Amino acid sequence: MMLDALQLSLLVSILATIGVGIAGTALGLLLARGQFPGRTVLDLLLTLPMILPPTVTGYYLILLVGRRGLLGGYIYDWTGFTFAFAWQGAALAAGVVSLPIMVRAAKAAFRDVPVDLEQASYVLGKNKFSTFLHVTLPLARQGLISGLILSFARAIGEFGATLMLAGNIPGRTQTMPLAIYEAFTTGQDTMAQTLAILLTVLSAAVIVLTERSLQPRQG
Repeated sequence: MMLDALQLSLLVSILATIGVGIAGTALGLLLARGQFPGRTVLDLLLTLPMILPPTVTGYYLILLVGRRGLLGGYIYDWTGFTFAFAWQGAALAAGVVSLPIMVRAAKAAFRDVPVDLEQASYVLGKNKFSTFLHVTLPLARQGLISGLILSFARAIGEFGATLMLAGNIPGRTQTMPLAIYEAFTTGQDTMAQTLAILLTVLSAAVIVLTERSLQPRQG
Protein backbone atom coordinates (compact mmCIF):
# COMPACT_ATOMS: atom_id res chain seq x y z
CA MET A 1 0.00 0.00 0.00
CA MET A 2 2.79 2.41 0.91
CA LEU A 3 4.67 2.02 -2.39
CA ASP A 4 1.47 2.30 -4.43
CA ALA A 5 0.45 5.45 -2.56
CA LEU A 6 3.90 6.99 -3.03
CA GLN A 7 4.01 6.21 -6.75
CA LEU A 8 0.50 7.54 -7.31
CA SER A 9 1.20 10.69 -5.30
CA LEU A 10 4.28 11.43 -7.37
CA LEU A 11 2.45 10.75 -10.65
CA VAL A 12 -0.53 12.89 -9.65
CA SER A 13 1.64 15.72 -8.33
CA ILE A 14 3.94 15.80 -11.36
CA LEU A 15 1.04 15.85 -13.83
CA ALA A 16 -0.80 18.46 -11.77
CA THR A 17 2.32 20.63 -11.58
CA ILE A 18 2.87 20.45 -15.34
CA GLY A 19 -0.70 21.54 -16.00
CA VAL A 20 -0.57 24.20 -13.30
CA GLY A 21 2.75 25.48 -14.61
CA ILE A 22 1.36 26.06 -18.08
CA ALA A 23 -2.05 27.41 -17.05
CA GLY A 24 -0.77 29.36 -14.05
CA THR A 25 1.98 31.08 -16.02
CA ALA A 26 -0.45 32.13 -18.76
CA LEU A 27 -3.09 33.31 -16.29
CA GLY A 28 -0.50 35.10 -14.15
CA LEU A 29 0.77 36.98 -17.20
CA LEU A 30 -2.78 37.85 -18.21
CA LEU A 31 -3.62 39.21 -14.76
CA ALA A 32 -0.32 41.04 -14.42
CA ARG A 33 -0.38 42.77 -17.79
CA GLY A 34 -3.94 42.55 -19.10
CA GLN A 35 -6.70 45.09 -18.68
CA PHE A 36 -10.10 43.66 -19.56
CA PRO A 37 -13.66 43.50 -18.23
CA GLY A 38 -14.06 40.84 -15.58
CA ARG A 39 -10.39 40.84 -14.60
CA THR A 40 -11.23 41.23 -10.91
CA VAL A 41 -13.81 38.44 -11.08
CA LEU A 42 -11.31 36.11 -12.79
CA ASP A 43 -8.71 36.90 -10.15
CA LEU A 44 -11.25 36.15 -7.43
CA LEU A 45 -12.28 32.83 -8.97
CA LEU A 46 -8.66 31.75 -9.34
CA THR A 47 -7.95 32.61 -5.70
CA LEU A 48 -11.01 30.87 -4.21
CA PRO A 49 -9.53 27.33 -4.14
CA MET A 50 -6.79 28.68 -1.88
CA ILE A 51 -9.34 29.95 0.65
CA LEU A 52 -12.23 27.50 0.42
CA PRO A 53 -12.10 24.26 2.42
CA PRO A 54 -10.77 21.55 0.09
CA THR A 55 -13.96 19.53 0.54
CA VAL A 56 -15.96 22.46 -0.85
CA THR A 57 -13.62 22.70 -3.82
CA GLY A 58 -14.03 18.95 -4.31
CA TYR A 59 -17.80 19.29 -4.18
CA TYR A 60 -17.72 21.96 -6.89
CA LEU A 61 -15.49 19.71 -8.97
CA ILE A 62 -18.05 16.92 -8.68
CA LEU A 63 -20.76 19.30 -9.87
CA LEU A 64 -18.55 20.36 -12.76
CA VAL A 65 -16.73 17.22 -13.94
CA GLY A 66 -18.43 14.37 -12.11
CA ARG A 67 -20.15 11.67 -14.13
CA ARG A 68 -23.37 13.71 -14.08
CA GLY A 69 -21.66 17.07 -13.81
CA LEU A 70 -22.12 20.14 -15.94
CA LEU A 71 -19.16 19.21 -18.15
CA GLY A 72 -18.51 15.71 -16.90
CA GLY A 73 -21.86 14.46 -18.16
CA TYR A 74 -21.00 15.44 -21.72
CA ILE A 75 -17.50 13.99 -21.41
CA TYR A 76 -18.90 10.69 -20.16
CA ASP A 77 -21.57 10.52 -22.89
CA TRP A 78 -19.01 11.19 -25.63
CA THR A 79 -16.06 9.15 -24.37
CA GLY A 80 -17.25 6.92 -21.52
CA PHE A 81 -14.59 8.53 -19.31
CA THR A 82 -15.21 10.16 -15.96
CA PHE A 83 -12.87 11.92 -13.54
CA ALA A 84 -14.85 10.55 -10.61
CA PHE A 85 -13.11 7.68 -8.78
CA ALA A 86 -10.17 7.74 -11.19
CA TRP A 87 -6.54 8.74 -10.70
CA GLN A 88 -7.04 11.44 -13.35
CA GLY A 89 -9.59 12.95 -10.96
CA ALA A 90 -6.95 13.00 -8.23
CA ALA A 91 -4.59 14.84 -10.59
CA LEU A 92 -7.32 17.32 -11.52
CA ALA A 93 -8.19 17.97 -7.88
CA ALA A 94 -4.53 18.47 -6.98
CA GLY A 95 -4.11 20.83 -9.92
CA VAL A 96 -7.13 22.94 -9.04
CA VAL A 97 -6.15 23.47 -5.41
CA SER A 98 -2.53 24.30 -6.31
CA LEU A 99 -3.34 26.55 -9.28
CA PRO A 100 -3.85 29.72 -7.15
CA ILE A 101 -0.30 29.41 -5.82
CA MET A 102 1.17 29.34 -9.31
CA VAL A 103 -1.06 32.15 -10.56
CA ARG A 104 -0.10 34.46 -7.70
CA ALA A 105 3.59 33.62 -8.04
CA ALA A 106 3.51 34.20 -11.80
CA LYS A 107 1.55 37.43 -11.44
CA ALA A 108 4.08 38.81 -8.95
CA ALA A 109 7.02 37.64 -11.05
CA PHE A 110 5.78 39.29 -14.24
CA ARG A 111 4.91 42.52 -12.42
CA ASP A 112 8.49 42.73 -11.17
CA VAL A 113 9.97 42.58 -14.67
CA PRO A 114 11.22 46.08 -15.61
CA VAL A 115 9.13 47.37 -18.49
CA ASP A 116 12.02 49.48 -19.80
CA LEU A 117 14.01 46.33 -20.59
CA GLU A 118 11.12 45.03 -22.66
CA GLN A 119 10.85 48.39 -24.41
CA ALA A 120 14.56 48.26 -25.18
CA SER A 121 14.03 44.86 -26.79
CA TYR A 122 11.30 46.31 -29.00
CA VAL A 123 13.58 49.19 -30.00
CA LEU A 124 16.18 46.62 -31.06
CA GLY A 125 13.64 45.10 -33.43
CA LYS A 126 12.42 42.14 -31.41
CA ASN A 127 8.74 41.23 -31.62
CA LYS A 128 6.54 40.51 -28.60
CA PHE A 129 7.05 36.76 -28.66
CA SER A 130 10.83 37.04 -28.93
CA THR A 131 10.88 39.65 -26.17
CA PHE A 132 8.78 37.44 -23.92
CA LEU A 133 10.96 34.41 -24.61
CA HIS A 134 14.35 36.09 -24.21
CA VAL A 135 13.68 38.98 -21.82
CA THR A 136 10.46 38.64 -19.81
CA LEU A 137 10.58 34.93 -19.11
CA PRO A 138 14.23 34.80 -17.94
CA LEU A 139 13.69 37.79 -15.65
CA ALA A 140 10.58 36.17 -14.14
CA ARG A 141 12.19 32.74 -13.91
CA GLN A 142 12.94 32.71 -10.19
CA GLY A 143 9.37 33.57 -9.26
CA LEU A 144 7.99 31.00 -11.69
CA ILE A 145 10.26 28.27 -10.37
CA SER A 146 9.23 29.05 -6.80
CA GLY A 147 5.58 28.89 -7.84
CA LEU A 148 6.14 25.50 -9.47
CA ILE A 149 7.88 24.07 -6.42
CA LEU A 150 5.21 25.31 -4.01
CA SER A 151 2.47 24.09 -6.34
CA PHE A 152 4.05 20.64 -6.36
CA ALA A 153 4.15 20.67 -2.55
CA ARG A 154 0.49 21.65 -2.37
CA ALA A 155 -0.43 18.97 -4.90
CA ILE A 156 1.39 16.15 -3.14
CA GLY A 157 -0.28 17.09 0.16
CA GLU A 158 -3.79 17.42 -1.23
CA PHE A 159 -6.45 15.51 0.69
CA GLY A 160 -9.99 16.93 0.81
CA ALA A 161 -10.72 17.69 -2.84
CA THR A 162 -9.07 14.42 -3.90
CA LEU A 163 -11.20 12.42 -1.47
CA MET A 164 -14.39 14.09 -2.72
CA LEU A 165 -13.74 13.64 -6.44
CA ALA A 166 -11.48 10.59 -6.77
CA GLY A 167 -12.33 8.71 -3.58
CA ASN A 168 -9.94 6.61 -1.53
CA ILE A 169 -9.37 3.42 -3.54
CA PRO A 170 -6.11 1.61 -2.67
CA GLY A 171 -3.89 1.12 -5.69
CA ARG A 172 -6.13 3.30 -7.83
CA THR A 173 -6.81 6.73 -6.29
CA GLN A 174 -5.23 6.46 -2.85
CA THR A 175 -2.49 9.07 -2.55
CA MET A 176 -0.16 9.40 0.45
CA PRO A 177 -2.38 11.74 2.50
CA LEU A 178 -5.33 9.39 1.96
CA ALA A 179 -3.19 6.38 2.86
CA ILE A 180 -2.14 8.11 6.09
CA TYR A 181 -5.77 8.77 6.96
CA GLU A 182 -6.79 5.17 6.28
CA ALA A 183 -3.82 3.73 8.18
CA PHE A 184 -4.61 5.92 11.18
CA THR A 185 -8.34 5.15 11.23
CA THR A 186 -7.71 1.40 10.92
CA GLY A 187 -5.11 1.27 13.68
CA GLN A 188 -2.06 0.78 11.45
CA ASP A 189 0.06 3.19 13.46
CA THR A 190 3.44 2.12 12.04
CA MET A 191 2.21 2.59 8.49
CA ALA A 192 0.71 5.99 9.33
CA GLN A 193 3.91 7.14 11.02
CA THR A 194 6.12 5.97 8.14
CA LEU A 195 4.00 7.72 5.54
CA ALA A 196 3.75 10.87 7.65
CA ILE A 197 7.53 11.03 8.09
CA LEU A 198 8.07 10.45 4.36
CA LEU A 199 5.63 13.20 3.45
CA THR A 200 7.27 15.51 6.00
CA VAL A 201 10.70 14.88 4.47
CA LEU A 202 9.34 15.62 0.99
CA SER A 203 7.74 18.84 2.23
CA ALA A 204 10.97 19.92 3.96
CA ALA A 205 12.87 19.27 0.73
CA VAL A 206 10.41 21.48 -1.11
CA ILE A 207 11.00 24.31 1.37
CA VAL A 208 14.77 24.02 0.88
CA LEU A 209 14.38 24.04 -2.91
CA THR A 210 12.14 27.08 -2.74
CA GLU A 211 14.60 28.99 -0.57
CA ARG A 212 17.46 28.15 -2.90
CA SER A 213 15.47 29.20 -5.96
CA LEU A 214 14.89 32.61 -4.38
CA GLN A 215 18.55 33.25 -3.64
CA PRO A 216 20.19 35.71 -6.04
CA ARG A 217 22.79 34.28 -8.37
CA GLN A 218 26.42 35.02 -7.60
CA GLY A 219 28.62 36.57 -10.24
